[in-house]
Amino acid sequence: MGKIIALANQKGGVGKTTTTMNLGASLATLEKSVLIVDADPQANASSGLGVDIKEVECSIYECIINKADVRDAIYTTDIENLDIIPSHIDLVGAEIEMLNMDNREKILRHLLEPIRAEYDYILIDCSPSLGLITVNALSTADSVIIPVQCEYFALEGISKLLNTIKIIKNKLNPTLEIEGFLLTMYDSRLRLANQIYDEVKRHFQELVFKTVIQRNVKLSESPSHGLPVILYDADSTGSKNHLALAKEIISKNS
Repeated sequence: MGKIIALANQKGGVGKTTTTMNLGASLATLEKSVLIVDADPQANASSGLGVDIKEVECSIYECIINKADVRDAIYTTDIENLDIIPSHIDLVGAEIEMLNMDNREKILRHLLEPIRAEYDYILIDCSPSLGLITVNALSTADSVIIPVQCEYFALEGISKLLNTIKIIKNKLNPTLEIEGFLLTMYDSRLRLANQIYDEVKRHFQELVFKTVIQRNVKLSESPSHGLPVILYDADSTGSKNHLALAKEIISKNS
């Protein structure tokens, strides 16, 4: 039975999409079967894994709103074992269209249930908001990874997200767990980055991943080539960090 992990933080620019793509690619490289669900209207995870958004006929939007068969929305990527359900800009309006639907917080769960057993991991890339689609992702997931950027306002907004997770746990998904806090864009030369690291560690202790994702040029460049960093430059720090994260998650869940 596949484990569903949502990557969420309503703060933008913390590395959610980068982590989703590259963690998915690393898990697939380690011979796990992985599905990425791009639940962000910006569709960056889709284009970053080489999907031509303009050519996509069936996306997560069609599945949610038009009840399209989820299997029609699964696209393969350049990495063996790694599939993706792409997003679409139309997803921006989906939240309003979903308002009148029955059981609207669990639409995504019903979508993914039939294919769950076919993958070891399903990663959901959430948009930087706590809207209905993110609520759907958290209602579907077994656990959530919270990327935290090593910058000044890093912890701002985390309490709001933790509150949302608590509400969802109480009302919609009692088994939802925090998989871990992941420190991203870490630069060991900066005193601030080390202070943030210490603070997050102090607050959340064993919930913080041992792996940190360091700032890395190759990691920033790879999406523009439609490749995860492991294919773009396997020897880069970004590639090694995400492989280490994948191994940490596998050993945690084995």
